[in-house]
Amino acid sequence: MRVAIRSAIVATVVSLGICSAQEQQQQQQQQPPAQPSAAQQVLNALSSQPVRPNYILNPNDQILIRVPEAEELNDKPFRIDTDGSITLPLVGKLTAAGQSLEQFEATLTKALQVYVRNPQVSLSLVQFRSDPIFLMGAFQKPGVYSLQGQHTLVEMLIASAGLQPNASRRIRVTRRLEHGHVPLPNAVDDPEAKTSSVEISLNRLMETTSPAENLVLEPYDVIHAFTQEMVYTQGEGLKAGAYPLSDRDSLSVIQLISLAGGLVPKSSPEKSKILRPILDTAKRAEIPINVKDIMSGRANDYPLMPGDVLYVPGGSVLKSALTKPLVILPGMASALVWILVR
Repeated sequence: MRVAIRSAIVATVVSLGICSAQEQQQQQQQQPPAQPSAAQQVLNALSSQPVRPNYILNPNDQILIRVPEAEELNDKPFRIDTDGSITLPLVGKLTAAGQSLEQFEATLTKALQVYVRNPQVSLSLVQFRSDPIFLMGAFQKPGVYSLQGQHTLVEMLIASAGLQPNASRRIRVTRRLEHGHVPLPNAVDDPEAKTSSVEISLNRLMETTSPAENLVLEPYDVIHAFTQEMVYTQGEGLKAGAYPLSDRDSLSVIQLISLAGGLVPKSSPEKSKILRPILDTAKRAEIPINVKDIMSGRANDYPLMPGDVLYVPGGSVLKSALTKPLVILPGMASALVWILVR
């Protein structure tokens, strides 16, 4: 299912009657704290998440170096100079800008080997030179990217090497409201999370049929690429399979049956049903549907949503038996006559 940002609903139980001040305090302590919304949970997680090793260092970035074997460096922050170099005790001046955290960690380890036997080096970024952009989900190179100057959504997608093969053709951009509302008509604001978000079709974006969707990115924007959303077929009356929605919001029953190669001859399409996921549970709701009437035009087509299963049962055993020719093997005739005359 496509992931949607929504407000969390916190259930609060309030006892009836008059309580003393002490009892009210005890009740408040027992009540669970309000949970942040889904969007706020994402932003909170990102703010506390260590930067990925593939982050490319820039001038004025500040890194924390941990080398237990070298007291001069251990647990101390150092800033990268404007020329991209960093001056450190023992090793002197090294070039850091343009290398990933992982690459510079290897560079520093090699430089320290002259002075320290088997140095155990680890780096973490403690301050960005510029504001970050977060790429999450089904990107080829998800992670934290530095926003240097103005960059558009397409430029950032190219910088991330694109999407994984199983990615959906839609992405979601979430922006902090302090940087303004996402300037698209279908954007949705979440006052509780203080975010604005919008879903964008990659097909329209890459074909430049909607130039406004090529957003100019703002600091701390979150770009989330989801995995492909599917609809499914099951049952003896239809070939089982999984079919992507691509950039569509839904797929009709007739479209799905066509993709699946049509109904099998012995099926009961009038007894079909849609198994629809119930949000935040492992259960599915059953929606009875008469596929026979839809196929004949006597009923309107029905949209299938992400995660839906179209179930078409096969024909009954009795019906199948009556439509087949009766084959009597040797010895069966006398047995049938004996049963009939009893």
